[in-house]
This record gives sequence, structure tokens and C-alpha cells, in this order.
Amino acid sequence: MLVIAITSCNAVKRVGEDELLLTKNFIYADSVKVTNEDIHSLIFQKPNSTLLGYPLRLNLYNLAKKNPDSSFQAWLHKKEKREKRLTSILSKKQVDRLGESFLVKGASVWLKNIGEAPTIVDTTKARRSLQRLNAYYKSKGYFNNSTTYELDSSARSKRAIMNYRLDLGKPYLIDSISTQIASPALDSIQKKNNDNTFIKPGQRIDLENFNSERERLTNLFRNNGIHNFQESSISYDLIGDTTKIGNNQKLDILLNIENLKKRTDNNLTTSEYKVHTFKKINIYTNYLFNNGQDSLKKVDYKDYTIYYHRKLRFKPKTLTDAVFLSKDSIYREIDRIRTYRQITNLNTFKYPNIEFVEDSTQSELTTNIYLSPKPRYSLGTDFDVTHSNIQFLGLAFSPSLQARNLFKGAENLSISGRINLGASKDPDIVDNRFFNLLEFGGDINLNLPRLWFPFVNTSRIIPNYMLPKTNISIGTSFQQNIGLDKQTFNTVLGYNWSPTDFKKLTAELINVQFVRNVNPDRFFSVYENTFENLDEIADNYETEASLADYYETTSDETDPTLIIPEGTTGFINAILNEEVSASEDDYDDISSIEERRKRLTENNLIFASNFTFNKNNKQGITDNSFYKFRWKLESAGNLLSGISSFIPFNKNEDDKLLVFNVPFSQYVKTEFDFIKHWSFSGTNVLAFRSFFGIAVPYGNSDNIPFVRSYFAGGSNDNRAWLPYSLGPGKTEDVNDFNEANLKLAFNLEYRFPIVGDIKGALFADAGNIWNVLDNVKDENATFDSLADLGDIALGTGFGLRYDFTYFVFRLDMGFKTYNPAEESSKRWFRDYNLSNGVFNIGINYPF
Repeated sequence: MLVIAITSCNAVKRVGEDELLLTKNFIYADSVKVTNEDIHSLIFQKPNSTLLGYPLRLNLYNLAKKNPDSSFQAWLHKKEKREKRLTSILSKKQVDRLGESFLVKGASVWLKNIGEAPTIVDTTKARRSLQRLNAYYKSKGYFNNSTTYELDSSARSKRAIMNYRLDLGKPYLIDSISTQIASPALDSIQKKNNDNTFIKPGQRIDLENFNSERERLTNLFRNNGIHNFQESSISYDLIGDTTKIGNNQKLDILLNIENLKKRTDNNLTTSEYKVHTFKKINIYTNYLFNNGQDSLKKVDYKDYTIYYHRKLRFKPKTLTDAVFLSKDSIYREIDRIRTYRQITNLNTFKYPNIEFVEDSTQSELTTNIYLSPKPRYSLGTDFDVTHSNIQFLGLAFSPSLQARNLFKGAENLSISGRINLGASKDPDIVDNRFFNLLEFGGDINLNLPRLWFPFVNTSRIIPNYMLPKTNISIGTSFQQNIGLDKQTFNTVLGYNWSPTDFKKLTAELINVQFVRNVNPDRFFSVYENTFENLDEIADNYETEASLADYYETTSDETDPTLIIPEGTTGFINAILNEEVSASEDDYDDISSIEERRKRLTENNLIFASNFTFNKNNKQGITDNSFYKFRWKLESAGNLLSGISSFIPFNKNEDDKLLVFNVPFSQYVKTEFDFIKHWSFSGTNVLAFRSFFGIAVPYGNSDNIPFVRSYFAGGSNDNRAWLPYSLGPGKTEDVNDFNEANLKLAFNLEYRFPIVGDIKGALFADAGNIWNVLDNVKDENATFDSLADLGDIALGTGFGLRYDFTYFVFRLDMGFKTYNPAEESSKRWFRDYNLSNGVFNIGINYPF
């Protein structure tokens, strides 16, 4: 705070005697303060940027030496023999380099580059700002507005505030609207579709409405047969006296639409716009060979002519289904756009080129669609070096092969493999080789540019312009010396399509995942927290003679510990079978540990279907004010449960139905995810996220598989807790991987620029996980009533981000602001200090 106070006093260090530092701009329209950021952007001269109200970049600039070369020379010659002495020690060349060094000159240059020169009040720029403001309000119908500015300054502090004041007067309104349209075709289309006009009598004149109407008419004409319509043909005349002041400030509007203008050589010709229909549609599948059209072969399919070189590699129907232009129909711009998108969606051609050629009557079009195929086969490979809490060194190799247009219907097959060799120092791993961890697997993906469903014509339900895709995938992976050495198999039959640019739907008809734990006896070696809890309970029973064989004492330990796995299994069985008398609390704790062990070590078979709806209104990568909404519904086990009613399945000792000797999971799961961004001045953004998810087991399950459960904490969740360390409920880090089947999460983050590509953020993360409607009985971990919302944890903190353009590197530090696992009197700000801060590293923004 002292440094900030000192440097803030230095903000006017580079402000001259007769100069003033601009600190703020205010705009008043009819004495009302204007806060609209778009209007403030019209002002030429902006105050220096601030970081949370502090002019950081200005003070960095002021820290730089004004003339580092002169300062160095003055220091060098301050003492008579200093230059000679330095030259004798370093040489003349090295002394010159000293003057160019970072400490002497480079630091000042760097500070000036990342800093910001003081904004000195410039009245010339203020007058230019008034001209802009005057023009802006004239575009809003205030033709008689007057503008001026006032300077609120203090010569003593060398600071000034600029006040821009506008007297708007009354706006002009639209009295009547008439048209003057040269082409009869345009006149007919305009009159039939005038209900949605943006310009209506009685409205205040607003240039924005005129621009919107110009865009509407352009889209209207181009989607009603006028393929060559030019937006520049539209103009408006305002008829009336714009200097009139009074109650009758109204103007008549004349809409002018001129004929088509064409420039040939040095002549400018005009002609009427006409409705165009398609006379012929040609598809060239080999654009590179188009120059020699006589050597191309052709085939007529429906109303299309397909040209190809040597051999036609595509089914004609695949090509024509991607084209939404049809013979004898009128031209529609939307059909042209959809054709581009669907051909690109095939992922078989490079970006297509569509050409429209008018005939002599200028009313019929010949369409030429030029396609350039991508290579039939392509190879790829990835090589990664990794580090994690599991392995101090990992080498990953991932080769892939992609085959396009596999069955001549633009089907794309992708085959990929992966192998990861890791080195771990885990003492529980008996493998003494340097690379003692192994994980390998592979995936096969087949993508179809349509919705494939046997015996159903899906194009009638979901048209091709919605960019439908079918994804069929099969994958497997194997682990060695990693956790319980899981072996997984998964297969998916899924569909996705986009009804609009802002909506995307995904349906996975079949999503099967089989997980086999090869070494379940390693459970207590992998889940060390769970073992420590069990071993702590076992300390109370180490004097029992019947349990003596379950303990061991190592050379560096004074207390005996349970042997894994013989001792842990024997001790648990002895307590649960009541072979040894235990307290009620110990019995319940051991029972809970055993239930968790069974759940995490049993093999899983998940046979699910799901549906996901996504919507967002983001207009582009520069749009910082938008929202996203996602809803997902998943159901598992219902098909197998239905089959079991007429095909008898085997059962285990818990009366669970078995498929391939594995109890299948049965549950219903739903999720809601909403994200909203608000853009403020500059690149300042306020981002909000809310999430709700719940998975309810029933039928053949009394819990949710680990891979389908929820966890809290981590770089994209509550950043004051490490992943899996928050919850459930009031519990705190009871297990190594804490998870549950109900989750609430809320995130709020304020993002702002600091210097150049370095950004900052302040955030607050709230949420938790709970068990609900499953087999967990711990009251501290379950959600029983609305009172349990008091278990929502709150983490706050700050972050730094560096924008590499293609991605953002993120470092966040979170603090436990409200920790529900603590006693009621110690929950707030108990660990709110640097030593207990949690660092999270991430790529791109968390939401």
C-alpha cells in the first residue's frame, strides 16, 4: 500500500508545467449523465487505463528514465577519471555496450513499451470528439443538437476532468414512407413482404433502423430469386426541413431502389433486376482437371450433371444431397450458404467454389460447383512428454490413420492408437524397471455425413441443411501398475445436428462402457486416505489375539499396521461378521469403507442412452456478451432391465442382475449448465456460470459408477480446493477421490487487462457435492433438506493469464473463504492466507 501511495503521487511526473493529465471523461445529454460505452467510444482522447482504479501502466512508464542515453553519459563523465578507469578495465567497446545494456537503457525501453504515456489534455481532440457526438445524435434524429465541452481542472494537481455537454432538443419523427423502385420484380417482392419493416411512421428517425432495413431488403431480394442484388442500390431521401424547431418536427421518407449497375471496360450500364431460376447445375468433382473439360467424363443424376476425371469416386446421391440448389427453382441465398456448409460438413473436400453464370436473357442461371477432394488417406502422429502426481516422467506416442470417402458416401474412418510409458517411484510398485507404468489402447471412429438408422428415412425428419452426422466408435484401453490396472471397452452410436447456427443437438442411442479392475487387491495401496482411516480404527483392536496375523511392524514404525490385502480384508470381515466386538461408530465406519471398496473395485457395465441440447448466442470470437446453455439427460440400464423380463439373467449374492457376470448399472442422470458473459469497457468481462447435476440410481443399482459421478474442486470448478478434495457435504477430504451423485456449482469471475497480453481475474467459486437417494448413510455427506445448502463452500481468489492468441495459459490462486467442513464458528476465512492458497494451472478460460 505504501508503494502504491508513493507511486500514485508520481502519476504527473511526466506532465509539463502548462499541461494537464486527463483523468476522466463525462458526457451529459440534456443534463443526464450518459453511461453507454458505445457513445463513450466516440471520444478521441481517453484517460490512461487503470487496473482496479490504479494507473499501473502510467506509473510503469513514469519509472522509465526519460533520456537513458543522456543519463548514462552524465553519470559516466560526472567524475573526471571514471570513463578512463572503466575503459582500462572493460575496453572502450564494452563501456559502449554497458550504455546499451538492459540495466542502463533496456529497462527504460521495456518499461515504456509495456507502460502508457500520460494522456495530456488536447483541446483539438476535444473539438473532434464534439463533432463525432454531434454526428452520432443526428443519426438518432436529433438534427438540431448542440455540443460543447468544459474542463474541470486544477493547476496545482495538474489533473483535469473533461465534461462533454449536449443539448439534444426534440427528435425528428417519420411522417410518411413512400417508395421509388426501378425494377418491377423488386417492387413486387417488397410490397408482399413489408410487414416486417424496421421503418414505420411515427418512429423517431434512427440511422440504425435504416441500416437494418437495408440489410433486411437485401436478404429478402437475394432469397427471392435476385442472386446479383447489390445493397448499394438502396438509398433513402429525407424530405422536409431539418432546421425546423417545434412540435411538428416530422420528415417524409422516400425509399429508392435503383437498377443494377455494371461496369464494363470504361462504361457504366444499368439493367433491371430480374428473378433468376436455375437452368442447369453442374458438379465438378475434380477441380484441378476442370481446365480440360473435354477430357472429363460425366453422368446425369436426377437434375444434376456430375463431371469427373477417370473414375467417379463418390456416389452421385452423396453429392446431390449436399446441394440445395435445384433445377427450375428460383435462386435463394440461404440455399447457397447451406450448400457451402453441407459440402464442408462432408469433410472430404476442400472449401468449395460455386459459380453462377447468367444466360442471354439474364433470368436463368447455370450453376457450376467446383470441388477439390482432400487426400484419400492421411497419417498423423503425436508425441508428448508429461509429468503428473502419478509419474515423474511419461512418454506418450499416438499414431493415427484417416481414410476418407470409405464407401463412396463421404464416410470417414479414423483409426488411432496410443501408448504411454511412465516412470514412477511408488514403493508399492514391485516392478524395478525405469519405465514401470504402461497404458495403451486404440480407437476406431466412423463418421457418416447423415443420420444412419436402419429402415428409416431420417432426412424427412432432420433435413440435410441441419448438418446431420452419425458417429460410430469403438475403443479400448489397458493399464499396468496404474491404480487398479483398469481395462476398459467402450462403444458409441451417436448422432448430432444443428437446427440453427446457435443450436446443436446430440443424441447417443448406444453408449456402452465396460470397466474391469484387474488388481482389486491393490485398493488400499491406491486409496491411501481410506487405508489410513481403516488403520487408525484398527489401532484400537491390535491387542485382540484373533487379529494378530493381520498386523505387521516395519523397521521405521512403532505402531503395527494392517497388512495389504490380507490384513485389511481379514480385519474388515472380522468386524462386520462380529467375530470381534466393536463399537457402533467403528462398525459403521468400517461398513462404509467396505461399501466404498466394493463399489470402486467391482467391474462396471454401463449401457446408456443420452440426449444433449446446446444453445448459445455468441456472434463471433470477438463477441464478449453472450450466453450458453446446455441440458443433458442420460438413462442407463433400462434396455437390459426390460430384456431381463423375458430372458432370465443370473444374479449375485446382493440379488443384482448380471450381464457377462457383471452387475449392470441402472440410473437416470440430468445436468443443467448456464454461462453468461457481460462485456464492459475495453476488454473487461464479467463471466458467470451455474451448474446443477444429479444422478439417481434405481432398479439394479444403489449407487452411481465412479466414472459417472461428480467431484468438486480443481482448475475449472472451485479453485480453492484441489480436484476431488471438496465434500461431499460437510466432510473434508475423507477419501483420496471424493465423489457423489449431486452437484451444485456457481462461479463468478471478473476479467481485465493488465499489461499487453497479460490479463488478470478476480473470482468467487461456490458449490459442493452430496450423496442423495443412494446407499451412503453419512448425514454429513448426504443432502436431506434445503438446510444442507449451508454446506455450499465458497472460494475466492485471483488469477493471471497470458494470451498466446491460439490459447490462454492460466494460473489461478484460490483461498478457502467459507469451508463447511470446519466447525460453525471457524468456517469463515479460517485458511485465508498465502500458505493455504491453492494454485491451479489451466489452458483457456474455465468457463
